[in-house]
Amino acid sequence: MKKKGIFLGIFVVYSFLLLVSSLCAQDPRVEIYNLRYHTHPNFTRIVVDVGKLREYSPHQLPSPDRVYVDIYQAKLNPLLHGKKYILNNKYIHEIRIAQKSPSTVRTVVRLDLQKVKSYEVFHLTDPFRIVIDIYPQESVSSPPQPAEEGYSMARQLGLGIERVVIDPGHGGKDPGCIGRRGVQEKEVVLDVCRRLKELLASQQGLDAVLTRESDIFIPLENRTVIANQKKADLFISVHANAFPNRNRCGVQSFYLNFSQDPAVIKTAARENATSTKNIGEMMGIIKKIAQNSKIVESKDLAEKIQNNLVQCLSQKYNTVKDLGVKGGPYWVLIGGQMPSILVEISHLSNPMEEERLNTKAYRQQIAQGIFQGILKYIKSLGKG
Repeated sequence: MKKKGIFLGIFVVYSFLLLVSSLCAQDPRVEIYNLRYHTHPNFTRIVVDVGKLREYSPHQLPSPDRVYVDIYQAKLNPLLHGKKYILNNKYIHEIRIAQKSPSTVRTVVRLDLQKVKSYEVFHLTDPFRIVIDIYPQESVSSPPQPAEEGYSMARQLGLGIERVVIDPGHGGKDPGCIGRRGVQEKEVVLDVCRRLKELLASQQGLDAVLTRESDIFIPLENRTVIANQKKADLFISVHANAFPNRNRCGVQSFYLNFSQDPAVIKTAARENATSTKNIGEMMGIIKKIAQNSKIVESKDLAEKIQNNLVQCLSQKYNTVKDLGVKGGPYWVLIGGQMPSILVEISHLSNPMEEERLNTKAYRQQIAQGIFQGILKYIKSLGKG
């Protein structure tokens, strides 16, 4: 009897699982898995990734002004339930997506129709996706501004920024430089980069990724590999400086290039010390630097971050020295397929700056300065 009861229980469970599986297999709804948007200089594009052909219906309503699209025979991925996106432009307030009914997904764009010239709702195929283009009465940003060397290919093509890879220098068995009070570079820069990531994440349309989230060792050569794999639009490596002369202080930024400056050469040698490459590979490395097509944009990015970082720190701290922007042969920047820079945020070898770097307030101000520099750079592309 006991065995029969067990078999009966197994049979019931099995039958239930078959029924659930059958119901799931018969579900005609397509799962909507993503909503994305980007504000271009002259319009905002909202894309709902549907995946399979589905009927949809656009509508417009007043008080409050909104445009919405109902997608039929669809269900929402659980991660998107009640998802709300707050926009910072002048004519769109927010975007919401929700399951209106068991078989209908609704995307709502709350906007100011008085500031909107027109809008379009249409679809694209392969894969199927629904697009909402909203055109304001006037452009939301200025056209691209030339860098110092003129209009680069990125500016000619109207390219923008969506993903920033932030690289906290050193880590794990490589502590970087250590101040006399024991403050370690690897810990300082990881904290600054986490703060910077949080600031970037608060900006709609920007995605931030760290090359390391914890105290682990990553070879120098692998850091731009990570950025390339993540399809980054910008790569920013954050470090703290050290110098034999303990009176030397200040903030400095670098982009990939050759240099004859003794101070740059010395800094590069220290930062490159953990490289695993051999002398036999020197010619290939030199060619990579010489063929670097991102020099113009990297230099412009470095200058904007340097200026904003110094300005931001100077608002709250005295004697913040601007050491400028220079090109240098930094391993961590070689191989990046995007504008790439290295920022030396202060000197751990300097007693005053070591003390400051050991405080949360100073680290937050550094993150804020780099953040403002990134936004300034994006705006110069005509995208901010």
